[in-house]
Amino acid sequence: MVTSAAYYVYAALMLGLVIGFILVAGWLVRRFGGGALLRLPGRADRRLGVVEAMALDPRRRLVLIRRDGVEHLLLLGGTQDLHLEGPITRPGPPLGPPHAPRRAFDAILQETAAPPATAPGQDP
Repeated sequence: MVTSAAYYVYAALMLGLVIGFILVAGWLVRRFGGGALLRLPGRADRRLGVVEAMALDPRRRLVLIRRDGVEHLLLLGGTQDLHLEGPITRPGPPLGPPHAPRRAFDAILQETAAPPATAPGQDP
């Protein structure tokens, strides 16, 4: 079989094209997130999910998971896996902006806890 220089040029171009496709696909996954591929129709009722993960060192990582609306903090890797904290309930909505003074919150709480006003013509 006789091979020419054109064959090697063609093979190098095709190899470059395949590597280019792989790089573009990797960039798209990093840019738009790999989780977007898992968010398909019909998968909205999932009960278990990873909220956040953080590598502590090459072997250990902290993982925050949510199961049925309750979060658990796990330490994975090393010699054993540990359940560090949980169940963690999600905090309620904040009472106001973080810069508002505490007296304003107390005033709002007193207004909402005050007894209802009496109707006209009734004795208190």
